[in-house]
Amino acid sequence: MIRNALEPWHLLIVAIVVIALFGSKRLPDAARSVGKSMRILKSETRALKEEGARSRPTDD
Repeated sequence: MIRNALEPWHLLIVAIVVIALFGSKRLPDAARSVGKSMRILKSETRALKEEGARSRPTDD
């Protein structure tokens, strides 16, 4: 039913709305903070996985 739901002109409209909401001067700062947040989330997820692997008892 929903084929080709996300076409290039949809992305153009989303980009225009984002620029209108945040302004072109604040966009680089917003992108930078999103990148930092993603790196922190990724490192925390990796730490939790490693901690879970270390605390898991082995079947010897």
